[in-house]
Amino acid sequence: MSRFFNRRDLFKSASVLALFEGLGFKPRAQAELQIGPNIFESIGVKPIINCKGTFTIISGSQSRPEVKQAMLEASKHYVHMDELMDRVGARLAELTGAEWGMVSNGCASALAHATAACIAGADPEKAQRLPDTRGLKNEVIAPNYSRNVYDHAVRMTGAHFIDVDSVEAYQKAFSPRTAMVMVLASKPDRGPLGLHVLAPIAKERGVPVLVDAAAERLTIPNIHLQRGATLVAYSGGKCLRGPQAAGLLLGRKDLIQAAWMHSAPHHAFGRPMKAAKEETMGMLAAVEAWVKRDHKAEWAEWEGWLETIAKSVTRVNGVTTQVLEPEDLSNNSPQLRIKWDGEQLGVSGQDVERACFNGEPRMILAGSSGNARLGIKNSSVTIMPYMMMPGDAEKAAARLHQLLANPTKTTPVTRNQPAGDISGQWDVQMDYLLGKAKHSLVFEQKGGEVMGTHMGEFLASDLRGSVSGDEVWFRSSHRYEGTRIGYDFLGKLNGDTITGEVDLGEYGKAKFIAQRHQYGRPGGVVRPVKNV
Repeated sequence: MSRFFNRRDLFKSASVLALFEGLGFKPRAQAELQIGPNIFESIGVKPIINCKGTFTIISGSQSRPEVKQAMLEASKHYVHMDELMDRVGARLAELTGAEWGMVSNGCASALAHATAACIAGADPEKAQRLPDTRGLKNEVIAPNYSRNVYDHAVRMTGAHFIDVDSVEAYQKAFSPRTAMVMVLASKPDRGPLGLHVLAPIAKERGVPVLVDAAAERLTIPNIHLQRGATLVAYSGGKCLRGPQAAGLLLGRKDLIQAAWMHSAPHHAFGRPMKAAKEETMGMLAAVEAWVKRDHKAEWAEWEGWLETIAKSVTRVNGVTTQVLEPEDLSNNSPQLRIKWDGEQLGVSGQDVERACFNGEPRMILAGSSGNARLGIKNSSVTIMPYMMMPGDAEKAAARLHQLLANPTKTTPVTRNQPAGDISGQWDVQMDYLLGKAKHSLVFEQKGGEVMGTHMGEFLASDLRGSVSGDEVWFRSSHRYEGTRIGYDFLGKLNGDTITGEVDLGEYGKAKFIAQRHQYGRPGGVVRPVKNV
């Protein structure tokens, strides 16, 4: 898959933010805002045809007409927010079959509020102390597969994770400090440490179970609550097509009411995460619409859009397509994989993906394979129709046919004789957008291949890459809690110095300069490390 694109998969790859720069997107000079169909163009922002799915970086989903209307009408009145959320909570319970409901400022906000409730309940003294959890229940047990970049929303309350990889370890992890169990809704949820296994054990010990189901379809009756979860959190601006700055927390009434006590307008931990009356009523309207929508007809429409694209691209000799069925409830729609021999057509999947994003119409795809550095033979791009709008399929079909029938040729990156041996230890200065850091590298070079260790100020991991002529390229991935920090280095070797740029994914880019350590001449010992 493309390192540029691939809620869940995106954080595993390089940043779309960095991609915007890398693909040459340059905003126009600022201009006066024009409220109308060209609202974004008026300030120099070019809208995107979304062939990728529901991701916050590309603004989630397009809210439904009834959601827009509900938000507009809500904006015309004043209400008491406690009264509003009480009535909305009761209505969400009626609609979803859950005991109670709450509108939050996104799914991550729902996770944070749920955790705060599990730690401090509705006790104002405890609530005011967060994120200082000394003396409180502050441990959250999670199966290894549930750790992810979004669990920062749980940790920000002051909670500490206890990771487990077996039922035995899970049972031993419970203690008087256990506040909650957190489970990521996904395929592993049905495995040996699935919710059906975890929930009964937690229930015996009186510990709530929170499920993060951010990008999933809302099932009624709720599949996770039926399996034993106490609480389940959803994004509002994804498949529900509610406000992007809204989310849902469903489940046990007393816990959800306590979570609301931690939220704005109350002066507690969640005060910065405000869901206004507009988001609250827009989210309720989205759920009201969800129970009435013809989901089978929507699915058939998606399949029709994929068929339109498939018919267009397969007119190019050598191009084939494959429909991929979803494996879980997240971003739940069929997808179309378009495949070709990149050596035969002369273009890589990554370059087609790049051209779609950089061209007219501007399109963002669901991923690609095949690139100039690692090989272009097995090239592909993937289309996700989940968030496409009527008329988008015809535009996408025409553009993809054009790019495949008349491609801009991909020039493979050739390997040249290395200009030097970089084996040994190097001292690195990282120059970020704001701030600097000292890192170190240990390389072992065999021909043009490089392996070794990248040590940051707090984290370390193995690295792999290559030396071609005076070009030095390598990658590393440092794990911290549920996330990873990816580094993609590209520099020029000049004697005992390497200078260049680091792609930091969603954290932008940095400059670096590496100097060979005085004791770091070839022949030193390389000790690869595990991610820490």
